[in-house]
Parts: sequence; structure tokens; C-alpha cells
Amino acid sequence: MEQRTAMRWLLAYSGALTVAVCAFLLTGAAAPGKRASFEEIDVQRINVREPDGTLRLVVSNRTRFPGLIFRGKEHRHPREVAGMLFYNDEGTENGGLVFGGSRGPDGKPRAGGHFSFDQYEQDQVATFGQYERDGIRWAGVTVLDQPDGSSEPMLENLEELNALPPDERQKRQVELTGGPANVARVFLGKDHERSSLLSLRDAEGRVRLLLRVAADGAAAVEFLDEAGKVVRRLAPEDISAQ
Repeated sequence: MEQRTAMRWLLAYSGALTVAVCAFLLTGAAAPGKRASFEEIDVQRINVREPDGTLRLVVSNRTRFPGLIFRGKEHRHPREVAGMLFYNDEGTENGGLVFGGSRGPDGKPRAGGHFSFDQYEQDQVATFGQYERDGIRWAGVTVLDQPDGSSEPMLENLEELNALPPDERQKRQVELTGGPANVARVFLGKDHERSSLLSLRDAEGRVRLLLRVAADGAAAVEFLDEAGKVVRRLAPEDISAQ
């Protein structure tokens, strides 16, 4: 009898002590102005929020990487990457730094890194990245145009858009947002042929001016028409002949 009483007392004491320790840790962690210092910490995801709960930054591994968050609401987005995402004052994604890399079943590397900033309630308008796939590599800075309208209508109609063929999907996207998306205007970098170049495009995304130095050192400036035909080309030999 005494042994049972002692056991009950011990269990009650252990339970009360556990509750007290948990309460201390929780209230201590939640107290304003408290700071914690660590020499090393392992996490899968970190969310940085404003005092009102608005999400401002996510740092995450691949498995816990968020979908596309628009005004605090998350939409499914199949991104197989790790990195960090930025969010504006309203809790909408507006840029980030993502990266990934591995060898495919064929043994060839597939890798990339991408740093970008987005237009308000739209996709990226300034990027810096490098990509490698199937032996093709390129890297550089890109400036893009996005529609004036919000991307919210697209998010509300994702299932419809994903079920459409590519041409019809693009047409429907223009109807929903008021214009074509991801129209590249400027690229400065290295292309898949190992040429360093500056490519300038018009509002329709058509290349109109190219400054290129090929891998073998050949340099040229090319002017193109709306159909992509070179209408004038300047090379060192042309200049020296004048």
C-alpha cells in the first residue's frame, strides 16, 4: 500500500514538474524582447513574420518549400528547389533565391541557381541565374516585361489553364491578366554556344539588336528586323575597311 502511494505521488510530481517546465519554456520564448543565441542550429524551414503574422521571408529545404503565396494564401506550385523567398508588405511573393542540382538517370548533371525580383502581384522582372541541363549551359542577367494586371485571376483559374494546350493557355493567360507574361527584353551573359552577348528585344520579345563575342573570339554587332532576319552586321573587318 505504501509503495502504491509513493508511486502515485512520484507520478503526480513528475507530471506537475513537466507541465511547469513546458510552461516556463513557452512563456519565456514568447516574452517580448527575448533573444536566443546558438552556435549551430539544424532546421528544415524558417518563416520570418511581422508582429501581425504577415509572412516576409521563408528559408527552406526542398521538401518543405512553399507553394506560391498570394496575399497570405498559398497555392500549389511544383518547385523542386531549396532556397529563400521574399514577400511584400501584403504577404505576396515578390522574389527569391532558389537553387538545386543533381545528376539525372543518364548521369548528366542538371543544376541551376536563380535570384530574382518580381513586379507587384506579378512574376519576375529582373533575374540573375545559371542553368545546366543535358550538357547545355548558360548564365546571365535577364530583364523581362510582365502584364500590368494582377496575377490573381491566373491563380484562381490554374486548373483550367493547366488543362489547356500551350497555345490556348497563353491566349487565356493574356485574357486574364491583360497581356503576355515573361517577355524577355534584355539578356546579358553567356549562351549555350559559349558566346558572350548582349541581346536587346522589342516589346513582343523579338531580338532586334545583338552584340556578340563568339567562343573563338569573333565579334559582331547585328541588327535584326521583326522576322528575325539580320538586316545589318558590323564586324571588325567591316570597320577596318572603311
